[in-house]
Amino acid sequence: MFDDLRIGVVAGERVADVTGALPELLASWPEQRMNWVIRNWAELQAQLGDLDAFPSIALDAVRLRAVNPAPPQLFAIPANFHEHIGELADRAITPKGKSGADARFFLKAAGSVSGPSDGILLPNGSLRRFDHECELGVVIGVGGANIRQEDALDHVFGYTCLIDMTMRIEKGKFEEDRSLRKSFQTFTPVGPALVTADEVPDVTALRSRLFVNDDLRQSAHLADMIVSVPEAIELISSVVALQPGDIIASGTPKGVGPVGIGDCVRIEIDTIGAMTLAVSEAPPSPRPF
Repeated sequence: MFDDLRIGVVAGERVADVTGALPELLASWPEQRMNWVIRNWAELQAQLGDLDAFPSIALDAVRLRAVNPAPPQLFAIPANFHEHIGELADRAITPKGKSGADARFFLKAAGSVSGPSDGILLPNGSLRRFDHECELGVVIGVGGANIRQEDALDHVFGYTCLIDMTMRIEKGKFEEDRSLRKSFQTFTPVGPALVTADEVPDVTALRSRLFVNDDLRQSAHLADMIVSVPEAIELISSVVALQPGDIIASGTPKGVGPVGIGDCVRIEIDTIGAMTLAVSEAPPSPRPF
C-alpha cells in the first residue's frame, strides 16, 4: 500500500497502481482495501495479468504504508527462539525458562500497525526503555477455526517484515500489561510489501536481520523458531477463528535491545524485503509514560 492507501503491485523498480480494479465504494474506506484484496484475491488476480494496463510509478517516488493498515486481529508469539529466552533477565515477563510453546500467544492493538514511511514514534518525554524486536509477519488469507498444522499454510496469504516495538517493564515500579506496552501507535511497523505465499515456497529457509544505525543487532534463521508458522496458526485458531487480513508476529530472536530518538532501524528478511524507519518523538499526550 502506498500514498493515500492505494494498492500497488511492485514490478522491479516500478509500482503498478491497481487501485482502479477495486470497488469504488472503498474510496471512502481506504484502510480496508487490502482486506478486500485478500478476500477477493482469486478473482482480482485475473484482472492483474497485464500490469502495463495500469498507471506506473517509480517505487522510490511513493510513500510506502503498512501492508495492511487495518488487520481484523493482531497476534504475537512470545519467546519463540531459544537463544532469546532469558536475555532480558528481570525485564522479561514470560515465566523463566518458558518458551512460546508454553506461553502460547498474546494480542497487540491493531491500531499499532504502521508502515515504513510512518517511522517509529516513542512516547513524548518518556524516560522508559523501548526495544526493537525483529520478526516475520504472517498475513492470513483464508480464515477459519481449529485449523490443523498440516493444512495451516493453505490459510496464509503472504509474508512481510514486522518490528514488534516494546516498552520494557521496570520491576516494582512500572509493570504494565504486555498488550499496553506493545500497542503505542507505530509500534508494529509492517512492510515494505506483502509478498504472496506462492513466492515463498519455504519460509524456514529464510534469514532475518535487524540493524540500528548500521549496527547489526539481530540475525537468525527462521527455521530456528520454536513455534513454527503452521503450529502458530493451529494454536491461535484453536482459541479464536482467524480472519482474512489478520497478522501474526512470529517472535523475535536474540539481540533485542533499546532504541532512542534519532536512531535509524532497518529490518531485512530474505525474499520478503527490507524497510528502514526513523525513530522520533510522538506529540505530547494527556497521559505520560
